[in-house]
Amino acid sequence: MGYEDNINGHDPKVMTDSDNEKAVYAAPPPFDQEMLGEITDTERHGIQKFSRLGWKRLTVVLIVEAIALGSLSIPQTFAYLGMVAGVICCVGLGLVAIYTSYIVGQVKLLFPQVANYADAGRLMWGRFGYELINLMLALQLILLTGSHCLTGTIAFMSITESNICSVIFAVVSAIILLALAVPPSFAEVAILGYIDFASIVLAIGITIIGTGVQATNAPGGLAAVDWSAWPKENLTFTEAFIAVSNIIFAYSFAMCQFSFMDEMHTPKDFVKSIWALGITEIVIYTLTGALVYAFVGQSVESPALTSAGTTLSRVAYGIALPVIFISGSINTVVFGRLVHGRIFANSPIRFINTKMGWITWLAVITAATIIAFVIAEVIPFFNDLLSLSSALFISGFTFYFPALMWFILIRKGSMFSSKNMLLTVVNAIILIIGLVILGAGTYSSVEDIIEKYNTGDVRGVFTCAKPS
Repeated sequence: MGYEDNINGHDPKVMTDSDNEKAVYAAPPPFDQEMLGEITDTERHGIQKFSRLGWKRLTVVLIVEAIALGSLSIPQTFAYLGMVAGVICCVGLGLVAIYTSYIVGQVKLLFPQVANYADAGRLMWGRFGYELINLMLALQLILLTGSHCLTGTIAFMSITESNICSVIFAVVSAIILLALAVPPSFAEVAILGYIDFASIVLAIGITIIGTGVQATNAPGGLAAVDWSAWPKENLTFTEAFIAVSNIIFAYSFAMCQFSFMDEMHTPKDFVKSIWALGITEIVIYTLTGALVYAFVGQSVESPALTSAGTTLSRVAYGIALPVIFISGSINTVVFGRLVHGRIFANSPIRFINTKMGWITWLAVITAATIIAFVIAEVIPFFNDLLSLSSALFISGFTFYFPALMWFILIRKGSMFSSKNMLLTVVNAIILIIGLVILGAGTYSSVEDIIEKYNTGDVRGVFTCAKPS
């Protein structure tokens, strides 16, 4: 199997080890000029195109994919959980996400032919695992793109303050997301990452400063803000789990890590990237949640940019437009690579450097964007869309799947041996956390969605009212 077979998220061949009946991947041959001479120019250019990512660019791509919508929901999460539990959840779940991301990277190093999360599923459970995780990954990526389309709609309506039908802004958002998803290589997307990161940091900064100034100038000053160290009174089970799910949504970077590492020229450098990203996320999320909640109190809104007041929120949304659309397009690219790479696994078309390659690529990402647009119209409320996504899919990609990877793919020797005992306990706890989030989080999200429709708290499907 050539190295070129490891490009573009395809369905790689699997060999069966008859001794332990575990599917294993053959290690790829060295990437050298001699091998390049054995393939066509189209394939050689394709391999070079998809093998340019260093650890610094990987960090940028991870930041683009990760630090986006999640940060906008954190302050309201603090309003539900209280300052103490909010900080503990932000820091604790962030450290867990770094650890599980490390497990994902170790699997990629041990099994280089794993091009995406679904390939890891095949290693663990054969064809069933491959198809299950493929479906979960595809649905999650579509939900993420849909949530960015929804946020783009909210942003445009806030910026313009016009009476234009929200569906029109949703269409505009979908078109922008599609246009930015056209480049199929993550190394190309990384160039936009610097704009993306500056965008979200400035938008959050404006929100924090704006809410701080408002609180200071309000009657009673900062002392009058009704924030609390403890959970809000009469906090329901549903509200608590939606709040936790929104924090989990913010730490979803392990989901795309296999695809990103597949483009690295030195995959072992991934550890630098996940630590740089993880610490950055923990700091940004914790400070954003704590400060905005301390300045606004229980009335803080989600997305958080709306809490900065009419004028400043319009400015903040304007500055946040790059992160809304660049980060959203990353998910479309990952989805496109997953689907396109599978359809054309054994064809040079998968490299997307021929006419047919580009035609099929554009067809795949266009279809994905249309589906995401429909989802954004069917579930037109920000927090519930994020929490449903977290409960159904991120609970697996960030928690119970990495824990199972350690037990099935990485662990050597008995799980109860002295060298494995601590990691056995840690991974068992992470597995349980993930399964609890899957069950309780999904129940809470669905219940809240049904309740909002029954009480009329949200607009109808494909109507012109502003999303909530």
